[in-house]
Amino acid sequence: MTMITDNPERAGLEALGRALPRPKAIVSITAHWETRGVTRLTASPSPQTIHDFRGFPQALYDMRYAAPGDPSLAARVAEMIGNVELDDAYGFDHGVWGTLLPMFPDADIPVVAMSVDMTAPPSRHLEIGRKLGSLRDEGILIAASGNIVHNLALWRQSAGTRADWAIDFQSRINRALIAGDDDAISGFAPDDQPAAKAINSGEHYLPLLYAAGARLAGDAVSIFNDTIDGALSMTSVGFGDPAPFATLQ
Repeated sequence: MTMITDNPERAGLEALGRALPRPKAIVSITAHWETRGVTRLTASPSPQTIHDFRGFPQALYDMRYAAPGDPSLAARVAEMIGNVELDDAYGFDHGVWGTLLPMFPDADIPVVAMSVDMTAPPSRHLEIGRKLGSLRDEGILIAASGNIVHNLALWRQSAGTRADWAIDFQSRINRALIAGDDDAISGFAPDDQPAAKAINSGEHYLPLLYAAGARLAGDAVSIFNDTIDGALSMTSVGFGDPAPFATLQ
């Protein structure tokens, strides 16, 4: 709904897109493309727009994000990270265009979408991020799309509130990101109830590990859109030059 709602979170993404240096290409890790045993990458030169949701206003189904694909970049990323399948059929789900459309509405920057292998341990997600990090030196943006707090089962009963467990989890993940503490964002005790509620099924949290893994030496960490609505958060995190994020805190 952020795509068709005039809210601070959408305004923050729009402002960031205007402030960032224009990327040569984008690798987008999306929570909405779950795979098992392998990572997949879009390899079509013209990926379709996927409307992978039900029961929303027609305006969302009318949206298209016709950014070009980049088969050569997909092949290169596959070689860099290993255990990858190239996918000519899959396109841009709303984990991709839900963040890129407000940032880059002209849809003229090549995009490669990446799935999340739900069978991989946290160390593997961080490792993939580290291998992607070198692409940033070439002007390629690594964009990971998900939520730090994401529990749809609890959202309806908690909408409009800020539950203590959600505040606890969001706050400590933010602190760990600023500190560069990969252990604190990738390992949680079995009795950690805030983590269990926030991460829930996991697919929305795991993309954060790719972004954190792609952090380069000297990167600042900028946190913005840091809001909670019940069991959902809109926290956004940027790694790199803090200047584009200066007005978004």
